[in-house]
Amino acid sequence: MISYAPLWETMKKRGVTTYALINKHGVSPYTVTMLKRNQSITMNTLEKLCNILDCTADDVVKFEKD
Repeated sequence: MISYAPLWETMKKRGVTTYALINKHGVSPYTVTMLKRNQSITMNTLEKLCNILDCTADDVVKFEKD
């Protein structure tokens, strides 16, 4: 199971809101909805999030056993 719990913590630490992701950094609202629902995103989106937040993939997503 995919979990984006690390993303929300990283965003909080960096002071980045979902509003900023959409309006400042060009992340689509659809992508933010996918993240909130713990659904799959592309590697390009993961890379973009890592660049925005200056972090690694581990700071964005974790995989949990069902």
